[in-house]
Amino acid sequence: MTVTEVETAPVPVPPLAARARAVGGSAVRDILAVTARPEVINFAGGLPAPELFDAEGIAEAYRAVLAQAPGRALQYSTTEGEPGLRGALAGRMSVRGLPTEADDVLVTTGSQQALSLLATALVEPGDTVLVESPCYLAALQAFGFAGARVLAVPGDEEGLDPAALEELVVRERPKLLYTVPTFQNPTGRTLPDGRRAAIASVAARRGLWIVEDDPYGELRFEGERVPWIATYPGAEDRTVLLGSFSKVMAPGLRLGWLRAPGELRRACTVAKQAADLHTPTVNQLAAARYLADRDLDAHVRRVAGVYRERRDAMLAGLARALPEGSAWSRPQGGMFLWARLPAAYDTTELLARVVRHDVAYVPGAPFYAGEPDRSTLRLCFVTQTPEEIGEGLRRLGVALRGGPGA
Repeated sequence: MTVTEVETAPVPVPPLAARARAVGGSAVRDILAVTARPEVINFAGGLPAPELFDAEGIAEAYRAVLAQAPGRALQYSTTEGEPGLRGALAGRMSVRGLPTEADDVLVTTGSQQALSLLATALVEPGDTVLVESPCYLAALQAFGFAGARVLAVPGDEEGLDPAALEELVVRERPKLLYTVPTFQNPTGRTLPDGRRAAIASVAARRGLWIVEDDPYGELRFEGERVPWIATYPGAEDRTVLLGSFSKVMAPGLRLGWLRAPGELRRACTVAKQAADLHTPTVNQLAAARYLADRDLDAHVRRVAGVYRERRDAMLAGLARALPEGSAWSRPQGGMFLWARLPAAYDTTELLARVVRHDVAYVPGAPFYAGEPDRSTLRLCFVTQTPEEIGEGLRRLGVALRGGPGA
């Protein structure tokens, strides 16, 4: 072989980064791609009901912003976020029992970005991160992508066990605990007041960051609101609270935020500068205008009322749809319901058969950081009408009557 031939022979490009090779895609996104046919009644997604968006109110906010301040709306903005929106968010948190200033808030491109920024700012490869069992799937992705060692905290039907948390903190010395304590994704459960106080105490005594993700908390249809963990004694200087407009206004706005102690918030700001410079200005200004001109809380109450009817429709049909011996949650709000079939059922293996009956769910296995319970599944009850929910559960029952074999 000549020198010229050696020089012109194609050489493979360098491989992907190890973290990109190690972390898989989202099981939920993969299922949605398979079940996109319009005839499928899809309980798999975590999508709010589009017919309930206040489309006219949001459109009017955009029209006003673009008519009155087009140069500002279409220009670059600060990484921290538009002052008017940060102030409005701070006010909403303060009214709900967590005194907050605008400077405590960083606006993010959806709360999922907040998770990514926190992983960048806090987690070194090999650090330990604690999560619930089961856990929000995209959080497992975010921390896994950062190279974290992710461990699940044991719990029960009310959520994670503070005593088990303390044992793990002492033994494993984790960087942080990630939790969705209100209407959790995927289970729909809500962590009781006493456990929240105990978690704050463990974090204070043992040295632990708490990342409290609250995308669903405003969607309550019954029961009394439970305060954020961030409000409990001991949690004040070590809790990051995440929020989002995706479930209460519209996910297409891609507007989220994090409230964090100063040093960590500044580190997240630097990480965001490297990620996207800032969240789109026009979306921020439109959201701030919407909050000034409209009653978001009244809108959320209307949405929650519809969601309650849909939850009730799902609860009413589950006994007929699921095999004898199944159990399921009864969420007081949010978007999701968690079911456990008898142990012989593997919901991952069964999904292909179920989809052939034009209905879909998410198998529970991907939501576990440790050994999964393969008999579990997640159902989203907010996207379909009560009539569609009834038909979807009928189809699910027909599919499952074939027994546990796929």
